[in-house]
Amino acid sequence: MADAPTYQILCVDDEPSVRESSRLVLESEGYKVITAEDGIDALNRLAESIPHLIISDLRMPNMSGFEFLAIVREKFPEIPVIAISGQYVSETFPEGLHADVFLQKGGHSIKELFAHIKQLLENPPSRKQEQDTRVAG
Repeated sequence: MADAPTYQILCVDDEPSVRESSRLVLESEGYKVITAEDGIDALNRLAESIPHLIISDLRMPNMSGFEFLAIVREKFPEIPVIAISGQYVSETFPEGLHADVFLQKGGHSIKELFAHIKQLLENPPSRKQEQDTRVAG
């Protein structure tokens, strides 16, 4: 298993207990984990190191997950994203969400989360950076 890649995951959540428990669970599966407390902190982390995957809460102070993930999609379209929120109780994606997977907090199992992580890391979405043609340049 020495040849197995070590994937880096950025976890973004304003709740310290959620950040810490996410870090511990992900590290127990062999992932390297970087945490951030909101979108602004997460952008600072991205300036230091580009992760293989991002897991982000949506409702956070200073910069919401929606705002953060819109920037990620524009600047780093190759990074797969899982959005997790307890605010949106729906089986469908919240409108305007730039994520590959949406999970409700408390509405999914750890096994389900790891299945999504594995799938996104092994088969990342194919996206090319697209320029917004609605903006005059």
